[in-house]
Amino acid sequence: MGRIIAAYIRLVHLTIRWRRVGWAEVAPLVDGGGPVIAAAWHGRLLMMPMLWPMRPVWHSLISQHRDGTIIARAAASFGVQPVRGSSHRPGRQSKGGGQAFRRMLAVLRDGGRIGITPDGPRGPRMRAQMGTILLARMSGAPILPCAYATGRCKVLRSWDRFILPLPFCRGTVIWGRPMTVPNDADPARLEALRRELEAELNRIAADADRACGHEPIAPAPPAMAGDAHP
Repeated sequence: MGRIIAAYIRLVHLTIRWRRVGWAEVAPLVDGGGPVIAAAWHGRLLMMPMLWPMRPVWHSLISQHRDGTIIARAAASFGVQPVRGSSHRPGRQSKGGGQAFRRMLAVLRDGGRIGITPDGPRGPRMRAQMGTILLARMSGAPILPCAYATGRCKVLRSWDRFILPLPFCRGTVIWGRPMTVPNDADPARLEALRRELEAELNRIAADADRACGHEPIAPAPPAMAGDAHP
């Protein structure tokens, strides 16, 4: 199944005419040889291996659930190294989360590159968990928000409203404003930055949807996300 998904991703990418917005600001950070954290909502994960330069190697946080195994196999076809676990805050996340967090931190401190879904693996949809902010604070790596949409697609009825792009159309990929997290940030500042990341990801996702002629996908209601951000 992983190889079939990878083949579909390549087919879709080749048949879509992409418009890229914001890459000029992000490219020096990606090409500069230092650590970076690429952040995208879980529902817009599928095309990410084709929208970022894959050399040198990326590591990507992928859940330990059954669907995560399929995703890991597909990602491996593009040279992405999986880190299995959860993006939730260490000590409060699902199985394997603490180990995954430490592994990602080690990759970043070694100058590596990480891809992460701040609302994964279980949501709430389009509500950022704190783990991405903590990784940035402890590693010094900038967070690079990214979102895309395509003119032809199916939006699944999953918790993340997963976007399945269809071939032979136009697409828009938007990179948002890079974010850095001071290593001395207190809890209030960390929460403010978490909200800033969430807002920026939702802004560029909505802009990408509108550029492709769609009504923006709405985040989960704030009340549903309240327990996820201590």
